Amino acid sequence: MQNHPENTTAEASGNLEQRIQGNPGRFRVLTGDSPTGRLHLGHYFGTLQNRVRLQDLGVESFVLVADYQVLTDRNVAEDLASSVEGLVLDYLAVGIDSDRTTIFTHSAIAALNQLLLPFLSLVSVAELGRNPTVKDEIAHSRQSAVSGLMFTYPVHQAADILFCKANLVPVGQDQLPHLEVTRTIARRFNSRYAPEAGIFPEPEAMLSAAPSLLGTDGGKMSKSRGNAVALADDADETARLLRGAKTDSIRHITYEPATRPEVSSLVLLAALCTGRDPHEVAEEIGAGGAGVLKKTATEAVNEHLAPIRARRNAYAQERGFIRNILKVGNERANAVAEMTLGEVRTAMKTSY
Repeated sequence: MQNHPENTTAEASGNLEQRIQGNPGRFRVLTGDSPTGRLHLGHYFGTLQNRVRLQDLGVESFVLVADYQVLTDRNVAEDLASSVEGLVLDYLAVGIDSDRTTIFTHSAIAALNQLLLPFLSLVSVAELGRNPTVKDEIAHSRQSAVSGLMFTYPVHQAADILFCKANLVPVGQDQLPHLEVTRTIARRFNSRYAPEAGIFPEPEAMLSAAPSLLGTDGGKMSKSRGNAVALADDADETARLLRGAKTDSIRHITYEPATRPEVSSLVLLAALCTGRDPHEVAEEIGAGGAGVLKKTATEAVNEHLAPIRARRNAYAQERGFIRNILKVGNERANAVAEMTLGEVRTAMKTSY
């Protein structure tokens, strides 16, 4: 009897989780965000909670503020410093601990970016051109022409992952091609320059089991579309956004993601915030209709985010503290990157 692909994926994810739980100290994770907008509920339930969970398990974690990545699809990075600080505030507010997790910025880690050159020599133009994620990013680019940085983005991401020898990368299904480029580069570098001992691990994908939350317009929740509740939004703004959320014409509320995606997304949001089953939430609302659904979701979100927003507001008063977190994180990441670059130079016989 043959396994279905989805069953195989579930089994692999379960096995990985068992290994993490059994020995979290053998894993090092790299994850991060581009400072192109405020983090929202989709990020919170999709990735941020899991980062805190891995950190608390004892997995060594590096969180990248990908400020160079902003330039992949924009001519100018406007108000970048404020956006970077906003990301760090969101991280601290949800429970990422800068004493246990290294928070750092792309632009401050010269040795990381220097790895891009030898790594580019290990992949062909044709391989990069076939990458489906790059194709999608190019298709949705805001620029009239594709920059070299965008085209080589998967290789830059490989440098992000391999500079710290991360062996675990949380990703969504759509990001697997990027991670495969990283695995290919690690394998080819080891084979060409360090065949006996090897320098780089081939990182594993930790596939996200993130819930599918839609934006208030019924589309994909996105920083740039103005259809998401940001962690930094206050209670009134949250209520305004959710009041305008798209639903459907059926009054009775049910949880049926396949046939009633917008309604089901709001039900799921309320369920996630209250720790309940979405079917139970839908049954409780029942004939109350969209008005009661939106009220329920709003109250659940505001109650759940209240302590997070309080912590964020408190940290926001200490701008020097935020800058110091980045300073310390950049120093840690630089030390790791310099060590890795030293190994690369030795392996390539370019230490003069």
